[in-house]
Amino acid sequence: MEKTVTLEEALKRIEELEKENAELREEMEYYRNRKLSGRQKHNAKWMAIYNDFVVGFESGMTMVEIAKRNNVSERTIYRYKAYYDKLREKEE
Repeated sequence: MEKTVTLEEALKRIEELEKENAELREEMEYYRNRKLSGRQKHNAKWMAIYNDFVVGFESGMTMVEIAKRNNVSERTIYRYKAYYDKLREKEE
């Protein structure tokens, strides 16, 4: 049993599908452009603060001073310290 489809029905269905595609494209664009949450490790800001940490740490500054200077938490500075120690360990 084949269903008979008229030209008008087919054109109407095409129009419905085009609207659906447009909505899906909008939704895809939303997901493409949304900002991902969470800490973005090793992005430009992260590297700038890390490099400042290295300079400060190697010149004898305290963790608190480095944190205040970069406007980040002390915990963040200790994360940088752990990363710094891991890199130094690999170099040896």
